Amino acid sequence: MLKFIMMLVFMIPLCFLNNISWWTVQFLFFLMVCLFMMSLNLGGGIEMFSYIWGCDLLSYGLILLSFWICGLMLLASTSIYDLSYYSNLFIFMIIFLMLMLLCAFSSVDMLSFYIFFEGSLIPTLLLILGWGYQPERVQAGMYLIFYTLMASLPLLIGLLSFYGENGTIYLYGFWGDEVISLYMYMGMIVAFLVKMPMFMVHLWLPKAHVEAPISGSMVLAGVLLKLGGYGLMRVFSIMISCCLKYNFIWISISLIGGFLVSLICLRQVDLKSLIAYSSVVHMGMVLGGLMTLNSWGFCGCYMMMVGHGLCSSGLFCLANIVYERLGSRSLLINKGLMCLMPSLTLWWFLLSSSNMAAPPSLNLLAEISLINSLLSWNWLSMFMIAFMSFFGASYSLYLFSYSQHGMVSSGSFSYIMNSFREYMLLFLHWFPLNVLIISGDYFFYCI
Repeated sequence: MLKFIMMLVFMIPLCFLNNISWWTVQFLFFLMVCLFMMSLNLGGGIEMFSYIWGCDLLSYGLILLSFWICGLMLLASTSIYDLSYYSNLFIFMIIFLMLMLLCAFSSVDMLSFYIFFEGSLIPTLLLILGWGYQPERVQAGMYLIFYTLMASLPLLIGLLSFYGENGTIYLYGFWGDEVISLYMYMGMIVAFLVKMPMFMVHLWLPKAHVEAPISGSMVLAGVLLKLGGYGLMRVFSIMISCCLKYNFIWISISLIGGFLVSLICLRQVDLKSLIAYSSVVHMGMVLGGLMTLNSWGFCGCYMMMVGHGLCSSGLFCLANIVYERLGSRSLLINKGLMCLMPSLTLWWFLLSSSNMAAPPSLNLLAEISLINSLLSWNWLSMFMIAFMSFFGASYSLYLFSYSQHGMVSSGSFSYIMNSFREYMLLFLHWFPLNVLIISGDYFFYCI
């Protein structure tokens, strides 16, 4: 693991080479994807162990997703390069963010995971404040910081307390240590619930997405929400008895919240806001499946985190392509895009259908797994799952039909061409999302 960390560290000087830095760094990100794919481990144990970093199959998939999304962030943000809008500093932020994510996902003790988990907030905040679109980005940044930091302090206290009692916070060495205090249980999961985000503590997410630049939205939807799910999957091994007693509360909130947020999606008029709220719905189902503590739930959660990361990031790219052309993200103005950008309509359809878990996307397999886990926990959850699935399809079709059909706004009067870069960007989101279902059995090895 150290070789990838050192490779990222040594990429930092490349940020300050004026002419070649952007494309060189982007090429190196995709090179790291190839190198990391070659080190796939299906043994189930920890591999690539060095200092406080290591990697098992669960962290492997999320690190690979992080490298992929960071490479695509540079591909999506070429307007910053074209305008020379502090592009060198922008590349530095992305490399620093990738470094934090790599260290967080590959940490083998909980304290270093906590440090890098919090460290990933800094470059995200700077991306929103430095390259965001509207003046409200400062307020969005404050929402992001205060929601996440306030919830994370109990996690730090809980980890230190657990270390004081048991003498270890090593992820693979708990050996029967168990959290039995309700306060410890609450303290250690609330940070991850806010990060996912769970319904009722989700307000920071749509705010941050709407104000963030395309790169900020991609990394928020693609990777940062996954830190919450990953953290829960790691800490549940030391609090089984508490989870069996209290997890029904979180499952109930997740299912009811997912249903309510899917209704909220149906009345959004901002493209990015609609996609951001759909992330909350997906994470509600992930959280519900994960809290059941069965193997279907864990594997479905892992699949949904990877599938949603690619699908949601691709939808944000589409919204940004439209925003760059028409200067607005409002569905009231972005109507009839089939007439303006006919070649993009296919991509809108492909990614919207993946968003509502149509085959052959990875989201389909993930939703089947999560539905299995929730129904095996309690058959009454069937009603909320049915509502979530139905309205999930409804808001995806609403997004597609309202943006592609209808009368073209009088301010948009010309046929708009797209570049090869944009098609490549969308293809690199859609292709792995729909091809990974062929290797879906790998996701079931992560338990």
